[in-house]
Amino acid sequence: MKKLNTVLLVDDDETTNYLNHRLLSRMEIASDIRVVTDGEEAMNYLKRAFAASTDYPRPELIFVDIKMSGMDGFEFLEEYQRLAADEKEGTVMLMLTSSASFYDLEKLKQFPDVRRHYSKPLTESDVREILQTYF
Repeated sequence: MKKLNTVLLVDDDETTNYLNHRLLSRMEIASDIRVVTDGEEAMNYLKRAFAASTDYPRPELIFVDIKMSGMDGFEFLEEYQRLAADEKEGTVMLMLTSSASFYDLEKLKQFPDVRRHYSKPLTESDVREILQTYF
């Protein structure tokens, strides 16, 4: 199994972040796992990463919660779509949700950068599937 350099978790729920971070760490899927708590913080992180800041490594895998206070997942995706294609290259974007409403799943289809959605929190089988499918 390939070990990733950096994974970015974007979620405003501390418990979910703790569980996902713990699982990803235990599975040793990445050298670095970063956590931010809303879409705006995630965009700021990515802008620094794309500017080649050594303090902000470029994530190969991003998990984004749909429902967040502040800039939510959909608002983040709207901003992310505006980034240059070469900046997004090599990054896999997955959405996380605790309630997969029909409306949300339909709306996700408007964002080609999103590969798939998963229920929160992640499971070991989810992570294995993600690594096998995308890496």
